[in-house]
Amino acid sequence: MNQLSAGQKSPEFTVLDLSGKRVSLRDFRGKKVLLSLFRDAACPFCNLRVRELARNYSKLEEKGIVVLAVFHSTRDRIMEFSGKESLPFLIVPDPDEKLYQLFRLQRSLLGKMKSMVKFGKMKEIMSEGLFNLQSMNQPNTLPADFLIDENGQIIEAYYGKDFGDHLDVNTILKRG
Repeated sequence: MNQLSAGQKSPEFTVLDLSGKRVSLRDFRGKKVLLSLFRDAACPFCNLRVRELARNYSKLEEKGIVVLAVFHSTRDRIMEFSGKESLPFLIVPDPDEKLYQLFRLQRSLLGKMKSMVKFGKMKEIMSEGLFNLQSMNQPNTLPADFLIDENGQIIEAYYGKDFGDHLDVNTILKRG
């Protein structure tokens, strides 16, 4: 399956966010969008990244970047794990993985294994109190980040190589 790349038009979508409100990519015309697709809501690597985005949200907002975080989990599962914290950006449950298919995400057992030997990330996960094994039996979906411009064009398409591999926030800020 060919991955999406910079310069392509982003696929259009309409989904329901965590509160049940309809959200469409078209709603954000005139603004840049960081679309981050995560694994399961219990994934400690994903929640570490969610916290990183929350810490940097004011900088992203200053650059006119709207953050849209997607989990291939149900609303209830997101509320149990990622939704506990008050986050400044939209969260979308996608248990049927429609956006994952639309944006051509991959799965990789090797990516799962690579994640487990990143000792720096593992130490950070432990110190943040995010470690759990609940997402280990979920599909081995690799994350991806898409920076989309005001007209729906992909500025940056980043497909992670392991569970904790995301587009660097500083790169997002520079490109945004």
